[in-house]
Amino acid sequence: MQALHTLLEREEAERDQALKRLQHAEELARRARAQAEMLHGYRDEYRQRWSVQFERGGSMSIVQCYLGFMQRLQQAIAQQQRDAEQAAARAQQCRAELATQQLRVASVRKLIERRQHEVQRVAARREQKLGDEIAARTAARTLAAWPAAGTATNAA
Repeated sequence: MQALHTLLEREEAERDQALKRLQHAEELARRARAQAEMLHGYRDEYRQRWSVQFERGGSMSIVQCYLGFMQRLQQAIAQQQRDAEQAAARAQQCRAELATQQLRVASVRKLIERRQHEVQRVAARREQKLGDEIAARTAARTLAAWPAAGTATNAA
């Protein structure tokens, strides 16, 4: 039983580590999504601001700068979106690892429970057998003593 309790402690510690990894992965995924949303918002705001500027007119060099910056901003958004997707996938993987670890802990607990029930069952059988033996001896002594008592009564 001690080995099972040691195994349970180890599995619980691994489950706790899996939970910490999941929490960290979820935090990274949340940050990555927030960063992607911020970049989308910045791009929309930048586009709107320059749309007003272009309505008033602008030189070709300013338009080229705007287009170049928008291209780099779009690349940054795409990269951040990939990062957010990877972080979400990692969080999902951590969720699966945690579920597996929780199942292992539950399995070890169930095994311990079964072993305890088996020990109790064996002890109950042993106790029943001992009780049966004591009852049989008592009955045998009573039967052995009974005819002797009956013979003593007849002789008087």
